[in-house]
Amino acid sequence: MGETYITCREENGSINISEDVVSSMVRSAVTDVEGVAGLSNTAGAELAELIGLKTLTKGVKVQFVEDKIIVDTIITVVYGCNIVEVAKTVQEKVMNTIQSTTGFEQAEVNVHVSGIAFEK
Repeated sequence: MGETYITCREENGSINISEDVVSSMVRSAVTDVEGVAGLSNTAGAELAELIGLKTLTKGVKVQFVEDKIIVDTIITVVYGCNIVEVAKTVQEKVMNTIQSTTGFEQAEVNVHVSGIAFEK
């Protein structure tokens, strides 16, 4: 990541936003949602961490496809919370964050619930 940008063309030039920037905004939005215990890694990201590579995209994958931002989040939900409601809230919060910070209306947000977190 880091080499892919979404470009906003303006009269005076263009504005380029990195996937890493969008990932950071999405991570922040997701962790603010009540009922989200945390973000989860994909198997590939966990393997990378095991061999010592840093992964900045834990639980978030951002893709720019044509004029659309596609976001996949992988979350863990707190035990006792309504999973569907938490996922819908994450979807709405991420969508609002993307639209308000990048100005892009074309976005798709997919929420994957990978587990439940129990209190200790």
